[in-house]
Amino acid sequence: MNFVDLLSPACALFLDFDGTLVDIAPEPGAVTVHSSLVPTLGALHQYLGGAVAVVSGRPIAEIDEFLAPLRLPTAGIHGVERRTAADVLVRAAAHPLQAVEAAAMALGAAHPALLIEHKQASIAVHYRRAPELEAVCLATMQDAIDRSPGLTLLRGKMVVEAKPGGASKGLAIEAFLNEPPYAGRVPVFIGDDVTDEAGFSAVQRLGGLGVKVGEGPTIAHQRLADPGALRQAFDTAMATKATARARA
Repeated sequence: MNFVDLLSPACALFLDFDGTLVDIAPEPGAVTVHSSLVPTLGALHQYLGGAVAVVSGRPIAEIDEFLAPLRLPTAGIHGVERRTAADVLVRAAAHPLQAVEAAAMALGAAHPALLIEHKQASIAVHYRRAPELEAVCLATMQDAIDRSPGLTLLRGKMVVEAKPGGASKGLAIEAFLNEPPYAGRVPVFIGDDVTDEAGFSAVQRLGGLGVKVGEGPTIAHQRLADPGALRQAFDTAMATKATARARA
């Protein structure tokens, strides 16, 4: 893939975080942000006229903390919350989480290797440290969701999450594309997980490009090996464009 050609001023760039910009860690709080990432994202944001956004399963506040001092437009919790380029915060309708929270906490009490993550409008159960509990986590959370109108089950890499059914990464990207500076541009979404497939579907339906990072089946039209390959591709592309500007 030639990122020098892909990253043109006609592009609107949407980026997942975990497993895409940063390597997956055993726990959500343990990820490491590579030293080049924030400067590179800042350069991309400037080069694309602000048409860059993070679209993540994490809350917006966590993305801001990891990327500080950079503060990009961001969709958090799979689109449940979205901060526009105009710095307006939009939230999807909330739904009662009592049954799901009780089920998740009971799972955590029974199986200490599980990590229970509260995200305001959603609850996730991470079983990376206990993959043998996948079926138990799925069944327990699905049962609680079935008793919780408005919620839906979302599966990811070693995680199952209850979230509002009216939110997705695809819908969040489409909302960005209806606003400046994204409107009228060719959308590109880069992600790594099954939760990103809705984003790939949205951008490719609109004439753009989905890029899958890592292994696994996908509808994305392009693929990169891992987050390190993506960071290197971005660094090389921005350096090439800087050299071209200097020679012009």
